[in-house]
Amino acid sequence: MYLQKISLVNFKNIDTQTFEFHEKINCFVGNNGVGKTNVLDAIYYLSFAKSYFNSIAGQNIKHGQDFFMIEGNYMLEERLEKIVCSLKKGQKKMLKRNGKVYDKFSDHIGQLPLVIISPADRDIIVEGSDTRRKFIDGVISQQDKKYLKSLLSYNKVLGQRNALLKFFAANRTFDALNLKVYDEQLIQYGAEIFEKRNEFLKKFVPIFDKKYKVISKGNEQVNLRYKSQLHDTSFEELLEKSLEKDRMMQYSTAGIHKDDLSFEIAGYPIKKFGSQGQQKSYLIALKLAQFEFIKLQANLTPILLLDDIFDKLDENRVSEIVSLVNNDEFGQIFITDTHEERTEDVVKQSNKGYQIFKL
Repeated sequence: MYLQKISLVNFKNIDTQTFEFHEKINCFVGNNGVGKTNVLDAIYYLSFAKSYFNSIAGQNIKHGQDFFMIEGNYMLEERLEKIVCSLKKGQKKMLKRNGKVYDKFSDHIGQLPLVIISPADRDIIVEGSDTRRKFIDGVISQQDKKYLKSLLSYNKVLGQRNALLKFFAANRTFDALNLKVYDEQLIQYGAEIFEKRNEFLKKFVPIFDKKYKVISKGNEQVNLRYKSQLHDTSFEELLEKSLEKDRMMQYSTAGIHKDDLSFEIAGYPIKKFGSQGQQKSYLIALKLAQFEFIKLQANLTPILLLDDIFDKLDENRVSEIVSLVNNDEFGQIFITDTHEERTEDVVKQSNKGYQIFKL
């Protein structure tokens, strides 16, 4: 699978532009602020029907305009696939595949697998547990529709349960039977999600370890652990124990929506004790492991987007990343960088066909 061509209209800072791509490596070089990352985000949009960097869709429309459109032509198993994503102010976002409109965007997830590595990924390390859950859920959901459905159902029921807890508090009332209806649904969906996350991490962690060893030349010991309240007790018991607290706080304080990942280096949290280079290497290893996992699950090679990944890495780590990419397990790759010469040196080492776009 590869992206042949993309056309952008009124997307972020881009008026109208069309790019025709090489099926192997494509590089966007230029100063900060010229729109290199915006092109990568447009490619991301075609796989996920949303921006990687800005969750408010309307803010991706160019200032002064009232719509944006992204159109991509893909070669998928020797057939042409045309994807169009568009948004007009005041209307719903639209996603079409070969002229047919999707009823649910979730039906499109996983059809065009893609992995992005970006400086924005640092949030996975430094922000709260929700960013790490989003990472796990994103990886599993790309190829597991049942998991995505369970996750959407769980979040819907969680919202309803929280609304009921607020209603009880506002009206100084309590109805245990009414609450039990939501508890039973949370337990059902939550158990499925917990089981899938457990299964996923058993497969994922060894892949991650292997990737980090290559990037660090085996000089650093890292760890990745799954933290969940369900490791120690059943979901039913959790809800019973937390009931009084839930009523007081007016939201659900326990469950799989509190799960987290623990990122460690040499036995200590990488957030506090890892250097910028170590944190970046950790994130790149995470994303390259995501790439390999999705490739195995989908039986299709994802597109790889590398946004400004050479910044804050020493030459040794850069060369190890190049060596990782310089093999046949990767398909089409898109790279952004501010240094044209550095980029050209890197892609020449890959011994693969490439194209450089100067923005």
